[in-house]
Amino acid sequence: QVQLVESGGGLVQAGGSLRLSCVASGGSFRSYNMAWFRQAPGKEREFVAHIRWSGGTVYADFVKGRFTISKDNAKNTMYLQMNSLKPEDTAVYYCAKERRVFSSTWSRVEDAFDFWGQGTQVTVSS
Repeated sequence: QVQLVESGGGLVQAGGSLRLSCVASGGSFRSYNMAWFRQAPGKEREFVAHIRWSGGTVYADFVKGRFTISKDNAKNTMYLQMNSLKPEDTAVYYCAKERRVFSSTWSRVEDAFDFWGQGTQVTVSS
């Protein structure tokens, strides 16, 4: 059983930065494709960024150039560095693990992910 625990959320002013962490326990972290999603109040959960087990990354258009996804296999941890934050980035951020392991493709569809964290709140004030 895999467990994912996010941390690093908080309140920040527009233009500021935060770094989210997602620590995984159980299984083989280095084999996982993983992703960040977010859900703003009253909206559907949406894809933010994806990182393959090999390190390749994909971003949603609305975060390109501002957010960076990375992972440290030695620490079983995935990160989301968020810079130039905007009020519209306010949401609960979730990390998730893809069902497939050692996969060379990537997915932004929630059904492709079998384990999720509990979420961490990010609030950006204007």
